[in-house]
Amino acid sequence: MNELARRHTGREIEEIRVDPWHPWFVFFLGCGFAALSFLRLFALCRNLCRNLCRPDSRFGFQVFLLWFGIALAAPCAAASVDALFREGTSAYRAGDYSGAARAFSQAAGRRPASGTLQNLGNAQWQGGQTGRAIVAWEQALWLNPFNRAARDNLRFARKAAQLEAPELSWDEVVSTWLPIDWWAWITGASLWLAVGMVVLPGILRCRKAAWHQAVAALGITVFLLSVPAHFGVHTRTRIGFVVQQDAPVRLTPTQEAQVVARLSAGDAARWVRARGPYALIRTSRTLGWIERAQFSLVCP
Repeated sequence: MNELARRHTGREIEEIRVDPWHPWFVFFLGCGFAALSFLRLFALCRNLCRNLCRPDSRFGFQVFLLWFGIALAAPCAAASVDALFREGTSAYRAGDYSGAARAFSQAAGRRPASGTLQNLGNAQWQGGQTGRAIVAWEQALWLNPFNRAARDNLRFARKAAQLEAPELSWDEVVSTWLPIDWWAWITGASLWLAVGMVVLPGILRCRKAAWHQAVAALGITVFLLSVPAHFGVHTRTRIGFVVQQDAPVRLTPTQEAQVVARLSAGDAARWVRARGPYALIRTSRTLGWIERAQFSLVCP
């Protein structure tokens, strides 16, 4: 475990607590949604103003209290997460890995971020919790596939513990190329772009040009190419990892059932269904029931 810390000296604690964003990319995709929803938003704002101006209604006062509460709660929540992150960082550097894991876990629960989950995995690995460390690093990659430190940690941990990475289908591999929210943006923007190029010329009473059809065809193509990634994201939500060493896999979901296999912490499996405190999982070698407390999904 010390070898992992030496390999990532200076990088084992990620100071960035939020995922990297590309504002120009988000702005470009959001322009399409803003243009198409402008009329609806205008109608909603008009109705809101009418309700606010009603002298016999307390609706405006209630809206004011709601926004005032949100304005006060948001900075407090952010300050709490930042305090937890600093607490985890200090504990990690002091060698208190259990305290660091507890603080990073609370910070990730309140505001999930790839850097926080990466640090959580580092603390759990140093504390000897191989399975939970692998789950945290996988969750970090789920939010940000470009996190090279988390990917390197996973590769080293699996090599050190002699574990195999989960087997992915081609659509699941495609879904790992970009963050999951990017796929939603790409699908929505490409669909509305194609619809806009087909509908807007008629609404604006202008003649359809060749470039309108070309852009619409491009939008449909991008939309169709992004659909398999969504199927991959959906099926990947059923991938999980064993978090307890030498976890028994039973033939039936009972304590007295025959043990058909034993899995190591960090072994990958796919969730099939649950029954009581047990979950039916499928690995590359066996199919059986495991206690739900001994198994954790990457996307719970």
